[in-house]
Amino acid sequence: MSGARSAVVVPLTADHAEQVLAIYQAGIDEGDATFETSPPSWEAFDAAKLPDHRFAAVDGSGAVLGWVAASAVSDRCAYAGVVEHSVYVHPSARGRGVASTLLEALVDSTERAGIWTIQSGVFPENTASLAVHRRAGFRVIGTRERIGRHHGIWRDVVLIERRSPAVT
Repeated sequence: MSGARSAVVVPLTADHAEQVLAIYQAGIDEGDATFETSPPSWEAFDAAKLPDHRFAAVDGSGAVLGWVAASAVSDRCAYAGVVEHSVYVHPSARGRGVASTLLEALVDSTERAGIWTIQSGVFPENTASLAVHRRAGFRVIGTRERIGRHHGIWRDVVLIERRSPAVT
């Protein structure tokens, strides 16, 4: 795997499915990325993610280094400008700016679409994710304590958001 300098951000498509789901599984296996215990099928993933707001970072060989994707938070018109996102980076590509590059692509695409808020929930133990999001302009809006059980243990979730200064 190579670093972000040689990575190219492309629209995330079915061609990336196997690698995207493998990266998702790696995050699941590490235990601090999600409450999920297994990745969804590609069909479920594809149906849940907004086509215009999902990207893969690929190296020169086409290997997926990481991905970012957003989902609508509600079908109510009042929330038309609010999405929830996930960003995952292959373990061997971490620390190289891949997540930052992907978040930049997501921010650009959502602002062009008139989306004013990108939000997510992050386990407090996932300090690398919290740090990369802070650098990308996200802020902590609170902590949901003991919000769910993960492998039988209560877990907190830090709520983060980025409010676009460009979309008013």
